[in-house]
Order: sequence, then structure tokens, then C-alpha cells
Amino acid sequence: LNETLFMSLDHARVTIAAWAKDYNEQRPHSALGYETPAAIAAELNKQWPVPLRPSGAAPQAIASPAPMRNNCGSALIPAG
Repeated sequence: LNETLFMSLDHARVTIAAWAKDYNEQRPHSALGYETPAAIAAELNKQWPVPLRPSGAAPQAIASPAPMRNNCGSALIPAG
């Protein structure tokens, strides 16, 4: 993508989507033992299949959400 000159927002979207598809489905990653992320995901789905749920039901969380921080302006320390 570094060498790509995007001619429009649509061109950027199409090009980036194609790159992401190739990166996740075709390109082997050394951190994954030279497997593709799609192959690793398929293997994980075999080991831990997702249980069926009623149509329209929201998926259940795997873990509890992280605690929220106080990000209001008065809590932030100004940088000098």
C-alpha cells in the first residue's frame, strides 16, 4: 500500500479491502507458523465451535468488559 497513489476514496476502499483480504486469507505469517490467519481461524473454529443461538440474538461476551477510565478533561494532566 505504501506505493499506491489513491485516485479517490472509492479507489482507496477497494484497494485496501483487496489488500486486507489477501493479507488475512492468502499470505502466510511467520508468527503463525507460516499459516494464514484464515487457516488458524478455521482450526480454532473446529476446536471451539460457536454454539447456535436464536436468530437476531446478540452474541454472548467471552470475557467481562474492561473497566472504564475517567477520561474527562479535568482528569487529564496538561502537557507542558
